[in-house]
Amino acid sequence: MTSLTDLEYRNAFIRRHVGPDKQQQQEMLSLVNAPSIDALTNEIVPRDIQLNRALQLEDATPEHEAISYLKAIAGQNKVFKNYIGMGYYDTHVPNVILRNVLENPGWYTAYTPYQPEIAQGRLEALINYQQMVIDLTGMELANASLLDEATAAAEAMAMAKRTVRKNKSNAFFVDENVLPQTLDVLRTRAEYYGYDIIVGPISKASEEDVFAALIQYPGVNGDISDPEPIIQALKEKNAMSIVASDLLALCLLKTPGEMGADIVIGNSQRFGVPMGYGGPHAAFFATLETHKRTIPGRIIGVSKDANNKPAYRMALQTREQHIRREKATSNICTAQVLLANMAGFYAVYHGPEGLTRIAKRVHRLTGILSEGLVAKGIRVLNSHFFDTLTIDPLHNHEIIVERAAAANINLREDKNGYLGVSVDETTSREDIEELFDIFLGEHDLNATKIDDDLDQQDTSFLPESLERQSSFLTHPVFNSHHSETDMLRYLKKLENRDLALNQSMIALGSCTMKLNATAQMIPVTWPEFGKIHPFAPYNQTRGYRTLVEELQNMLKSITGFDAVSMQPNSGAQGEYAGLLAIRKYQETLGEGHRDICIIPQSAHGTNPASAQMMGLKVVVTKTDSKGNVDQEDLAEKVKQAGDNLCCLMITYPSTHGVYEEGIKEICQLVHDHGGQVYMDGANLNAQVGLTRPADIGADVSHMNLHKTFAIPHGGGGPGMGPIGVRKHLEPYLPSHVVNPVKNANPLMGAVSAAPYGSASILTISWMYIRLLGANGLKTSTQTAILNANYLVERLKAHYPILYTAPNGRVAHECILDLRPLKAESGISEVDIAKRLMDYGFHAPTMSFPVPGTFMVEPTESESKAELDRFADAMIAIHGEIQQVKDGHWPADNNPLVRAPHSQSDLINGWDRPYTIKEAAFPLEWVGENKFWPFVNRIDDVWGDRNLFCACPTTDSYSES
Repeated sequence: MTSLTDLEYRNAFIRRHVGPDKQQQQEMLSLVNAPSIDALTNEIVPRDIQLNRALQLEDATPEHEAISYLKAIAGQNKVFKNYIGMGYYDTHVPNVILRNVLENPGWYTAYTPYQPEIAQGRLEALINYQQMVIDLTGMELANASLLDEATAAAEAMAMAKRTVRKNKSNAFFVDENVLPQTLDVLRTRAEYYGYDIIVGPISKASEEDVFAALIQYPGVNGDISDPEPIIQALKEKNAMSIVASDLLALCLLKTPGEMGADIVIGNSQRFGVPMGYGGPHAAFFATLETHKRTIPGRIIGVSKDANNKPAYRMALQTREQHIRREKATSNICTAQVLLANMAGFYAVYHGPEGLTRIAKRVHRLTGILSEGLVAKGIRVLNSHFFDTLTIDPLHNHEIIVERAAAANINLREDKNGYLGVSVDETTSREDIEELFDIFLGEHDLNATKIDDDLDQQDTSFLPESLERQSSFLTHPVFNSHHSETDMLRYLKKLENRDLALNQSMIALGSCTMKLNATAQMIPVTWPEFGKIHPFAPYNQTRGYRTLVEELQNMLKSITGFDAVSMQPNSGAQGEYAGLLAIRKYQETLGEGHRDICIIPQSAHGTNPASAQMMGLKVVVTKTDSKGNVDQEDLAEKVKQAGDNLCCLMITYPSTHGVYEEGIKEICQLVHDHGGQVYMDGANLNAQVGLTRPADIGADVSHMNLHKTFAIPHGGGGPGMGPIGVRKHLEPYLPSHVVNPVKNANPLMGAVSAAPYGSASILTISWMYIRLLGANGLKTSTQTAILNANYLVERLKAHYPILYTAPNGRVAHECILDLRPLKAESGISEVDIAKRLMDYGFHAPTMSFPVPGTFMVEPTESESKAELDRFADAMIAIHGEIQQVKDGHWPADNNPLVRAPHSQSDLINGWDRPYTIKEAAFPLEWVGENKFWPFVNRIDDVWGDRNLFCACPTTDSYSES
């Protein structure tokens, strides 16, 4: 029998993760008039969907035991020296960036910068990243990153098709020298777009009737050929050119922009981001200014604040899926912000000279290897190259591979029997000499002598016409922070301009900004996870496969599904993969004609956009006055769809923050008419341990690991969106052309570049589940529900709660209706959001899913004291609005419409009808932990009308 003391020891993390202690919970239960947390749960969760049994999971594990166990799993991975390349390279993560960004909660716990006044640090970092991409690619505009290179190529293909007007072709040409994982994803995406993929030598691209072509520069085999003639020939046919490239190579190569390319994509991983068995990494995407409204993903732009000070913000947000729904440019609602920031900081730290030095060293070491092998009669297929060689091993293939394995080295093996070597930043001269040993056996080559000979010959292995002549990274930010002291202070300066979870609660509805525990974050940077190439042989990745299988089993137990795919590397990718499984399944039944997707009005904005990408017609069904799906309208829409009904996409609990009573009947209705049920997993945090989507009736659901399972939001990414499916959909989960997924159908293509998505951050969710165990997961869900209902009780006298169950309860989140206050006072939801910054809080989700509202989700991690601070702030703001209504403050000059207040307000002469204390220290406790917004309210309209998405000059600051 387990003693009480031992039980408390093993459950210690539960107490650390859950904010309110037992005494606080009793006080909160008293206010919400519930005798116990179980009784409250029974009032809220419909009885017919309750699980009523413990999850089949391990008990809670103490932190040090969980870390020790995971360390043993990590030790099963074999860290070889990798020369595989194919878009992934080992790299030196500068320690100042490793410690102060990747391992720093001030950077990794921040949310997407929808409230830019308290996100100026990461927005500046993203502007740096965009400027870096613009400079290195030679393009005019870059976004703030996409998920990976392969999906960026797919987004580029779709953008090209909607951009070319005169060209009516449905064919897309792909360079045969493309990365194979990119081609895999392109084939998957093209099928339901209705595009034909043509693969061949890029020289043939202009001979085909195509709307666009993808050129790999340099190619996967290392070849460098001049793409400019192809680009120009495509232009003459009104076809677009997409160039997939490498940022380090572009330090030495002529830019695609100078050649006339329309779009340039690639992966910024080798700029100081670990390989991590495939991610997370920031893909880059650059294009021309004329395409600013069709480019996918987020763009950071420069605007000005109320005092005309330059300020950063997310530009052109009206392009995004939450606003345009199925007409959006993309369903991608996240970026890879944390990793883009790391790549941008890598460029800031090294500067143009440092990057050039690294690129030249990589290129020279590759040249030394080539010269030595050729001198000994080995055939190197590349006449020109940057960092990659393709080598004909003649009759020595097996011997060379055996020698490499014995030396803990991975070479690239291609389908033609050739061997490949890709050199990276971590490669040394000693490594090159070791490669001589592997390819030649005994030899008399000396890398230093070869290097000296190349110096005397002034040899370059790049085509002379393609050597870069243009300068790059000339902005002062890339030329000012090369000492570690300067870099450290620059990183700290930017961190101080951002509000993250280490400062205060972020009560964002639907986004679940909970504790990202330190113990969960530690394994991410272990080299046994970070230094593994995504295409490393199976016998080197036993640890990763154990991790994946254990996490899959955990998620299957939590959701009730029969199978789980880890490949989708965002929630939107999960939606896409889930709909893909549904469509493939229906095709095998001879029902490929089913193409109608019914989506409630309350659905997430990504749902319609994902459905459109899968070739589905979106039909919207109404919600009733209580916020539930209008079942009569749904029944009518299902009937109208008839045999063309494909699926229903529904969120549960609803986006309106309520557990709908009729969810089982809704699922059964769709099944009765031959459709499938896709359950959006955004609100899974209200289900874990209490109910399960598969038991409710869902056929497939994605699981936002960055919401329910504690992967940090990273300032707007990374995320992971694995999907769970019922048995009949299992054969239609994604596989991978390079590294097939275990038990997956080999006929299925990939939806992401790596077989297990952003594999390195799966460690976080594994740790989260293991630390909490079955009991802790249920306790977390129940506490999230308690916290939400506690806030309802504290706030409902001041702000109407828009939707509740008949008994007045909500699920894990609630919607505050601000519209009556706006009608009475003129104070808008935007004013309240900005005013919250003066109290030290990030605003809840604003105007989603209902315009003029706040959606509040406190999560289980916030203590009663923090909930009370937030409630006190909201109540105080209500009092301020009353003062505006009563005429005490003018409608156009009060603390709300002039919020947020920055320190510069205090020194520019105070002539306002309210005091400095009322402006900046409205409650006594605010001064104890005061967060000052770096800028005042930003002018969104001006920023969109005067779009500028690169680093502003220092003159622009001095002028302001």
